Amino acid sequence: MLKAHIKRGDDVVVIAGSHKGKEGKILEILPAKYRARVEGVAMVKRHLKKTQESPQGSISEREGSVHISNLMLKSVHDASKRAKTEVVAS
Repeated sequence: MLKAHIKRGDDVVVIAGSHKGKEGKILEILPAKYRARVEGVAMVKRHLKKTQESPQGSISEREGSVHISNLMLKSVHDASKRAKTEVVAS
């Protein structure tokens, strides 16, 4: 069973990886893979077949998953030295 420091609905910051610095809300936790879907982070495109609703087919964009170890609660991040050094560096 996954014991994570985050849960669905929490505001988080990505602290590592290609999406470092992005913020969002947890939409879903994937416990089997130790990953989470974060609103507006790691967007992937999904090609959909032709259907009666969309006779042309379509390309939809949705959130991919980010490993839980790359996420930190926004409240903890704002209180840490990490957030203060990023402001000075900018």
